[in-house]
Amino acid sequence: MIEIPPVLATILMFGSILVGLALGHPVAFVLGGVATIFGLLGWGPDALYIFTGRVFDAATNHILIAIANFILMASFLGKSGISERIFRSMMYLFGPMNGAIALAAIVWCALEAACTGVIGASVVSMTILAMPVMLKYQYDKHFSCGCIAAGGSLSILIPPSIMLVMMADQSGISVGKLFAAGLGPGVVLSVLFFIYIVILTHVNPRKGPALPLEERAALSTGQKVKYILVNLVPAAILIIGVLGSIWTGVATPTEASGVGAFIAFIFMIVYEGFDRKAFLDCIWSAARTNCMVMAIIIGASVFTAVFIGLGGGQVVKGTIYYFDFLGKWGMVGVMMLLIFIMGFIIDWIAIVYITFPIFLPIGAELGFDPVWFIIMIAVNLQASFLSPPVGYALFYMKTTVPPEITLTDIYKGVFPFILIQLISLGILWIYSPLATYLPSILIK
Repeated sequence: MIEIPPVLATILMFGSILVGLALGHPVAFVLGGVATIFGLLGWGPDALYIFTGRVFDAATNHILIAIANFILMASFLGKSGISERIFRSMMYLFGPMNGAIALAAIVWCALEAACTGVIGASVVSMTILAMPVMLKYQYDKHFSCGCIAAGGSLSILIPPSIMLVMMADQSGISVGKLFAAGLGPGVVLSVLFFIYIVILTHVNPRKGPALPLEERAALSTGQKVKYILVNLVPAAILIIGVLGSIWTGVATPTEASGVGAFIAFIFMIVYEGFDRKAFLDCIWSAARTNCMVMAIIIGASVFTAVFIGLGGGQVVKGTIYYFDFLGKWGMVGVMMLLIFIMGFIIDWIAIVYITFPIFLPIGAELGFDPVWFIIMIAVNLQASFLSPPVGYALFYMKTTVPPEITLTDIYKGVFPFILIQLISLGILWIYSPLATYLPSILIK
């Protein structure tokens, strides 16, 4: 065993993460590997007891079952064909406006976020549906990439969000309360995206022209209204079934997630998306995603235990309190800045597990509402999905865009939307009831 000074342990552990990620290793194995090395150096074989305990806790945590069910629900919805129908409905609704397809993408992403809470499903499905149509009608490719990636990222904030489920688990605050708190900021961010698209395409219509007249004339006004209403029914049923059952106290989040997965499965049958191959594909896709999420949870949990055990938590806490001359709001700003920077290089799950044990007690000591503070972190972390080089939404998109769209094109397209996300963070900073009012009236 080696006595490692806390400051040196902090520098070496985070430095090792950066090296591991730069070499292209999966984040789960980087976190777990760094924790194993420093745990053995600091405590010897006794560190293995910490590892087994953390793995057992993660594997037996009933709250995390909701994540598995929401991922399965998203998988079933993707195969049901509902996404394409609702996207077409939104296109008809906004057809005469500049940027009609981009606006349809944002609105559908917000609706899908309220149905699934899984960012990968939203980004991939919307890229497949919207990108070919945007390119067909001569939309600017950078603008198109930014709209789809930003819209897809709404799934991590608007409930039922798997990130909020995980934050509830780490904070001890009920999932229903965080779901209610995330709704307001999620809607505000959707509206900001919508307004930006309207203004940009009004100033420069070549960025995103209106839907061609012949496309809009394919259906009469009555047919369009009927088409829109009929195809919005599944989304409404799912949203009411999942969120309604949680907020009314009829079901726990874990039970509600199971209900949501079952409803999505029924939709898959009703909308003729069901066959043996499609069903097995859904199960396999959900299983792979869940394995990835659980691996990161375990790696991050072990890393956090070792990091705090070696004194790293006190080093970070002392660094934040060094800025106490800025007042409590300045210290919150320092914490938000640290999270934003970490979002460029580390997975959001790891950030939650590393920062919550350190930042939440500081926020409580400073007298901030814990729900508001957590949602501030959630909105901040949403930017990590768009921020290069490891923004998950960017890589989800790259796997499904046409070959002529490069990763650089995607990077350029998301930059304005990252700024909008920061603006929404500022709005929440100034007006805390945006996150605290709804939980106060829905959750008793």
